[in-house]
Amino acid sequence: MRLLELAHAGRNIQLPLSIELDSTSSLVIEQLLRVLPNRRYVAKADWLGKTVLAKLFVGDKAKKHYARELQGVSLLAQQHISTPKLLAHHVNDEGGYLFFEYLENSQTLDYQWRHLASESMLRSTAQQNILQQALASIAILHLQGLWQEDLHLDNLLAKENCLYWIDGDGVSVEKPGNPLSKDKVTNNLAVFFAQLPPEIDTLLPEYIRYYQQYNTTVTLSVDELYKAIVSIRKWRVKNILKKIRRDCTLFSVRNTLNGFYGVVRQQEATLAPLLANPDQFIDKGRFIKGFGTTNVVDTVVNGLHIVLKRYNIKSFKHRLSRFWRPTRGWHSWQEGFRLMMLGIPTAKPLALIEERFQGMRGRAWLITEFLEGPDLLTHLKRYEQSEVPSVELEAIGILFDCLIAQRITHGDLKGTNLFWVNQQWVLIDLDAVKQHHNNRSYQRAYAKDRARFLRNWPKGSALYTQFGQYLPTVDQVIDHYYRLNGVKN
Repeated sequence: MRLLELAHAGRNIQLPLSIELDSTSSLVIEQLLRVLPNRRYVAKADWLGKTVLAKLFVGDKAKKHYARELQGVSLLAQQHISTPKLLAHHVNDEGGYLFFEYLENSQTLDYQWRHLASESMLRSTAQQNILQQALASIAILHLQGLWQEDLHLDNLLAKENCLYWIDGDGVSVEKPGNPLSKDKVTNNLAVFFAQLPPEIDTLLPEYIRYYQQYNTTVTLSVDELYKAIVSIRKWRVKNILKKIRRDCTLFSVRNTLNGFYGVVRQQEATLAPLLANPDQFIDKGRFIKGFGTTNVVDTVVNGLHIVLKRYNIKSFKHRLSRFWRPTRGWHSWQEGFRLMMLGIPTAKPLALIEERFQGMRGRAWLITEFLEGPDLLTHLKRYEQSEVPSVELEAIGILFDCLIAQRITHGDLKGTNLFWVNQQWVLIDLDAVKQHHNNRSYQRAYAKDRARFLRNWPKGSALYTQFGQYLPTVDQVIDHYYRLNGVKN
């Protein structure tokens, strides 16, 4: 196959695949690492007997993307920033390619971070070490007048106590060899921190001090950085809520007048049998709950433990009332990604199917990850006559703070909708989740959330009293919202 043909190969490519580069050499793709159909393929490959990291650019904009990548890696090399060695590059009318040395036994910092994600950000030395490593590398990059536009932990590859910058496509320059300006530093660090859990915000002063140990040319403002972080988080939420509606790198989507099919692309092959016949899995799965409007089961699909929830249509009248509105399944699908982007723990949404007839909605099936842990009532039962341990109590405080900071209410905080997983409380059943846009609406809804949460125990009981004293009251919640957002009311 030639590069010109690769432009029409799509996502599902049979491997190994040989790409003819010229009359004397070829590239054998062994493993695809990232695919943007008709645009870019990133792969582990064999070239002249060497294992390389190959970036292949095809399609109408191949020359543009090739030039950006080449410019970025050249800037890194010119400023003596650690980056995998560029072995070969070429572009013509068929497309372009860059081959880099392949760093065996390396891991991105994002990979390391995700494997520590069960630990509390405020207590984990390992997670703080990862961020400190990243900030040191970012500071060095900024000292040379460079910045990575889409800055995140996946841009840094760790191998034998050395960090390498990858993805030259996003590398930009202000003045080569001269420290980056304060505004550029602030905005770039905001991009970085906005992709981390909000609970890290309390540690911003500490991380700024650590960054400035390596870059002493700027004096950063915590308030300015925090405002930039909040702005970028809002953009990230809007961006993901657009992506779940269309076919892209993250999601496989078919959205027509006769139905909606959306699945996290990495899980599409695993979930394929369920997606083809969800009702069969409803019938055979382990029953969790079921009544007129919903049926919920958990089951295992190709080794993946999931929860499947079907939203039913009870009657013709019910069908008419649901025709024009988004299904509750769609609402839960959307809100799941909103909460994840905001760092609020929830069961990961994996797929959604909606029945439609000429655009009018019917039943829906929502697939989420299965949570390995007890619910709130089960976990705290042993403490009914004593005090809740500080870890569980603080975790409830963190969860409520995350919700309050975004003016989000859950709508049904009964004990079976919170699970104790990896030392944190995780929300499920997002059918009634709402983000409020004014204080009056939010305060009313918060009052209901707080009251429903406390009703998990008898009034006057030890748990009712302890949580009632710990959580912000309805009168306090707006001041608490402003305080969490660094605003003086």
